Amino acid sequence: MTMTTANAGTSTTTTPDYYASNCFWVELDGVIQAYFQECTGLSASTETYKVKEGGLNSHVHHLPDRSNFSNITLKAGYTLSDNLWTWYKNTALGTVQKKNVTIILYDSVGTVTKRWQLTGAYPIKWTGPSLNSKGNDAMTESIELAYDFFQLAAS
Repeated sequence: MTMTTANAGTSTTTTPDYYASNCFWVELDGVIQAYFQECTGLSASTETYKVKEGGLNSHVHHLPDRSNFSNITLKAGYTLSDNLWTWYKNTALGTVQKKNVTIILYDSVGTVTKRWQLTGAYPIKWTGPSLNSKGNDAMTESIELAYDFFQLAAS
């Protein structure tokens, strides 16, 4: 947290730090694989179920049930490495290789600030680059991952 203090006699306000979302790397089973340009879909939600308590007519209890984790999509600059394609191809051919994936966020000076640790991840979709001789856009590939669980860890 960054503290911003005004002149004597005025109030002190606290302004939270924030991080740019464009400086992150991804590890697969502890080995940094790639710098990714975009990570979307990282979310979790918990289902609830309703319980009606006998004699209590004013409300219904909502109790937690299972948690769900949405698929994430990682988009990277296209490289000559075929690691992501090979991982997906193996899944498509029936050999699922679950890996632990860590998304690492860095601040502007290169210090690790957060880690999202995905357990039991495997690819369910791979998208290759768009090929267009009229354009000058950078080629990208993306991979969509399903996973069992994630946790947020500080640096």
